[in-house]
Amino acid sequence: MNNPAELDIDSILKCLPHRYPFLLVDRVTEIDLEAGRILGVKNVTYNEPFFQGHFPGNPIMPGVLIIEALAQIGGILMFQKGYPQLKVLASIRNAKFRRLVRPGDVLQLEAWEIHLSARGGKVKGEARVNNEKAAEGEIVFGMISEKPPKVPEQ
Repeated sequence: MNNPAELDIDSILKCLPHRYPFLLVDRVTEIDLEAGRILGVKNVTYNEPFFQGHFPGNPIMPGVLIIEALAQIGGILMFQKGYPQLKVLASIRNAKFRRLVRPGDVLQLEAWEIHLSARGGKVKGEARVNNEKAAEGEIVFGMISEKPPKVPEQ
């Protein structure tokens, strides 16, 4: 399998089922498939929909969304390693939040493969702003091959 150096937003959209406002990875800057490591970026802007309600006047990116961004970067790594199935979050372990993330910050996302199989996987992720750790945790995924049922139209 090739080892792409970067992924733009069009390539990311092929790897993840997420779309606005839940797509939290803007660019992948480095992938090392042999080492099981990936780096990506989320540009945090004041226009994010969650800032309207998350401490108006003192906007802070919710920690759970930082962990979700790490889960998404881990999902991209699994996709690039040849696992195209739908990845669903199974658990978050050892999550720690170390610094506030605010509009204007560039969230640097890094994940390392801990375990990967056809049934699921586990990655360790770190999010940084200006090389200062903002959050970290271990994310466990389950993989499902079938499509979820369609919701009937109302």
